[in-house]
Amino acid sequence: MRMYAARPGATRYRPVRKRPTVGTSGTVALLAGGATALGLGALGELHAGPLALAAYAVLCALVGGRSRPGAAPLVGLAAWLCCNAFAEHRHAELGWSGLWPEAAHYAVFTAAALLAALPTALPRRTIRVSLLHPDPL
Repeated sequence: MRMYAARPGATRYRPVRKRPTVGTSGTVALLAGGATALGLGALGELHAGPLALAAYAVLCALVGGRSRPGAAPLVGLAAWLCCNAFAEHRHAELGWSGLWPEAAHYAVFTAAALLAALPTALPRRTIRVSLLHPDPL
């Protein structure tokens, strides 16, 4: 039996979609990060710069929009690993630019995934209860 839900005020019903597990979301983010690195390499943009950072932030938002909010740290970590290894330091070697730059990149990726995941995690239907007060005699 499939359950259906609608947002308040909407007239169309659609099936409730199950979100993938946290581990599955992390795996998808890691594979998509590798594909993003291939795309950036084809464009000749495999270097530390705003285009690579924006591409991985968009990747986090896309994967985060389909994931649970609890998967955001893992999605951010997978994107940081791919961005650091392939775009910033190249040749699949992790490098360290310092605590604050690396923490800022990880925070941007995690925030993008979390902000995309939060609206889809809201309950689909709210229950409105009206409080009836008896008339005093």
